[in-house]
Amino acid sequence: MGTETGSRFDTDMLRRGIEGPIAQTLVSLYADDAEMRIVDRNTQPSHPKVLHGREEIARMLDDVCSRDMTHKLENCVVQGDRAAFSESCVYPDGVHVLSESMLTLRDGKIVQQTMVQAWDE
Repeated sequence: MGTETGSRFDTDMLRRGIEGPIAQTLVSLYADDAEMRIVDRNTQPSHPKVLHGREEIARMLDDVCSRDMTHKLENCVVQGDRAAFSESCVYPDGVHVLSESMLTLRDGKIVQQTMVQAWDE
């Protein structure tokens, strides 16, 4: 059974949130009870970092947006109550970061996100 009940996920807002300087635009896309799982070299698949609720996710996104780096939404696909997107980032020193996210949506809001990210060493 799907979780979408009629509201559409706003991919334009996702782009503005990822590529803009203020995390609040991106935070507004998350449901109050959202959960984000992050997998990378520090938080392996068997022990991902898990953020619970919009407030905890907002703190992480505020930190990311405060860094001197550029962010770009590369691809985004939405189908029913699921979405996926690719994001690329570059620090001023040339270090690149790539993340891939799979989303579960409810009423046009993100309720679950699994993000896998990698960066230059």
